[in-house]
Amino acid sequence: MSLRPILIHPDPRLKKVAEPIARVTPEIEALADDMLATMYDAPGIGLAAPQIGVLRRIFVMDATREPEDEKNPMVLINPEIVLSSDDTNVYDEGCLSIPDQYAEVTRPAEVRMRWLGLDGKTHEQDFDGLWATCAQHELDHLNGVLFIDHLSVMKRQMITRKMVKLKRERARV
Repeated sequence: MSLRPILIHPDPRLKKVAEPIARVTPEIEALADDMLATMYDAPGIGLAAPQIGVLRRIFVMDATREPEDEKNPMVLINPEIVLSSDDTNVYDEGCLSIPDQYAEVTRPAEVRMRWLGLDGKTHEQDFDGLWATCAQHELDHLNGVLFIDHLSVMKRQMITRKMVKLKRERARV
């Protein structure tokens, strides 16, 4: 298990649609382990493979917020939303690929997702609250969509300029 560097927006790999995974292999299991370790280390509640430069349809998440609560790591391969509620929620979203930037995004309040698990079986589960927001945010990554793509052009450009500046500053260090 190793920590992987997280890509920072703007990076063309973050805007590409990820490829489906044919089957669970030892390489995919190792990727999932690395992704979970990287997500927890960041710290974050979700991480999609494109964020570490791997253009495959897999993401990890754990929206357990309280430190005293038991962790609930999830690995979703080839995830899809099969049902979403008409009710919406607004969350102040952030992203490990867009550090220290947050904005309100409106998404369906509840979603039912179907995915392939590391056990090679198809799983289906309903998510609500922060779990639903996180699952939709990470699924967006697999489709080349960032949370800032849900914002106005002006807000998106402002955040992108901040990220360009951050990347320049990091490159000088």
